[in-house]
Amino acid sequence: MVEYIKPTVEDAAEIVAFYNRVGGETSYLSFEQDEYPLTVEEQREAIERDAHDNSQYMLLVKDEGRIIAIGTMTTSHKIKARHVTELGIVVEKAQHSKGIGTILMKKLIQWAREQPFITKIRLDTRADNLKAVALYIKLGFVIEGTLKNETYWNDQYFDLYVMGKDV
Repeated sequence: MVEYIKPTVEDAAEIVAFYNRVGGETSYLSFEQDEYPLTVEEQREAIERDAHDNSQYMLLVKDEGRIIAIGTMTTSHKIKARHVTELGIVVEKAQHSKGIGTILMKKLIQWAREQPFITKIRLDTRADNLKAVALYIKLGFVIEGTLKNETYWNDQYFDLYVMGKDV
């Protein structure tokens, strides 16, 4: 049974392992295998800190107790940028095209709507990630700009779309 839940400190090790594993599953992510920047202890501290911070949000998707996707909303504490939250999702490759990403996105968007100070959601995605771009457009995001040659992988440069949605 798939469940969408907030993380607890007990999830820290699995979160770190998940990100380190899925980084090698696709070139569309902004990181590679074993490039997650937090240690397990740092992840525990982030979970504890963010539990009392309504500007940061993480949602785990678990199937039979195992993490299969993670969604995050990251909001600046700077007054001039606090109204914008940045959305990120990672779904393990075996779970692609099963609707998990869509449900996760809708839950993240709903969280943003519940925060009185957030008026906009933004995200970056590789321009050639056509399935992701189509999902984001379906959910009301628009392409606000293109960052040329922003990503380099396997001796090739890729453009990123900057996408946004008012909440």
